[in-house]
Amino acid sequence: MTTPRGEHHPHQPPHQQHTAGVDPLGPVRGPADPDYDVFLTGTVFLDIVFTGLDSAPVRGTETWARGMGSSPGGVANMATALARLGLHTSLAAAFGDDHYGEYCWDALEQGEGIDLSRSRTVPGWHSPVTVSMAYEGERTMVSHGHAAPLPDGPRPACPPRARAAVASLTPGRSEEWVAQAARQGTRIFADVGWDDTGRWDLAALGDLEHCEAFLPNAEEAMRYTRSSCPRAAAHALAEKVPLAVVTLGAEGAYAVDGRTGESASVPAIEVAALDPTGAGDVFVAGFLTGTLAGWPLADRLAFAGLTAALSVQEFGGSLSAPGWVEIAAWWNLVQGAEGQDPAALRRYAFLVPLLPVPLRPWPLRRAVPTIGFGRSA
Repeated sequence: MTTPRGEHHPHQPPHQQHTAGVDPLGPVRGPADPDYDVFLTGTVFLDIVFTGLDSAPVRGTETWARGMGSSPGGVANMATALARLGLHTSLAAAFGDDHYGEYCWDALEQGEGIDLSRSRTVPGWHSPVTVSMAYEGERTMVSHGHAAPLPDGPRPACPPRARAAVASLTPGRSEEWVAQAARQGTRIFADVGWDDTGRWDLAALGDLEHCEAFLPNAEEAMRYTRSSCPRAAAHALAEKVPLAVVTLGAEGAYAVDGRTGESASVPAIEVAALDPTGAGDVFVAGFLTGTLAGWPLADRLAFAGLTAALSVQEFGGSLSAPGWVEIAAWWNLVQGAEGQDPAALRRYAFLVPLLPVPLRPWPLRRAVPTIGFGRSA
């Protein structure tokens, strides 16, 4: 079975190359804690990413890319982002019994340390695939796949007890596992996709009532609340959920705590974006981590924005997610860079007690996303 090729310390499991032993939830852990910090479920895709394109492909012509890679995608983006931040992550998903499925399973379980005890391999089912072309800071994707058949026989208890779970809300559809997880005391964090029906009816998001935090982007938030600005939309959403977080793209993010009335706004970090694939998942993972750790609202927003900004500087979805090693290397870089705004540096100083000693200078090569090379290659 093949695995992602990357830089691994010879005496260190692959997934620890990102966490460096950092546990952001260490101060709040106790003997009665559930086995997992986060549970999530969804579809795992094999992502094939073409990079180094100067422009979009033109119909009727052949376009050559300067780079290409493959990595687990779909829900694997979120699972990897959470695991690399040191959270004990459990994923329930179907995997094909083809080489793509074997690769994705091994990459997530062995490479990232993600619990797959509630996942399954489906004989004769081929893995869903997405081809992504990255150019001009954007991406174009083509996907193919079929729904996995229902499993036969008994299944492991699902969802497991966990501190938190991540759900993707769909208009007009409710997932029983979300309500069940909420009844078990799991804190639900949710995002949402584009409403193809055009109705944008907040009441159609049935699982929203179970959510502690709802994290749409600005356009989604304004359409669902019929608001003319993202901040007004966040306040309207905070009447429906305890925490409303609206991402503002290049302007950062804005959040409102509906229980206390507190609000926070954090600007985005300016970076040269190479591939935005998975950046939204990384943002949610960062905000969830800070929330479980009990950080102030503004610190949670800042950390989520930082992790998302670091992710878009690498190609690929799941493998672009930063861990504590990458965050430490970034902090070491900006501390010594000329012309840094002292106030901007103070915004991220709360991370200093957590950061490991940088092992290598920035930029770090996260991993080479590809199939066909073993760890010794």
